[in-house]
Amino acid sequence: MSEPTESFTDEEYAFLRHVRFGELPPAVRPEDRVELTETEPRRDRPDPAGAQHDWDLRAGGA
Repeated sequence: MSEPTESFTDEEYAFLRHVRFGELPPAVRPEDRVELTETEPRRDRPDPAGAQHDWDLRAGGA
């Protein structure tokens, strides 16, 4: 299979984005922005399971 040789224009890409995602919400004005504070534990890592000795064994340590 070969890649298509024609490409969309910026206007065509904008139209396709609008069709796929719809209208964007209005932008938040700088005076309406607030600073967020983390109040919950991080969710990008799983909770540790087991004791440190167990983790050392899994990593190949003694």
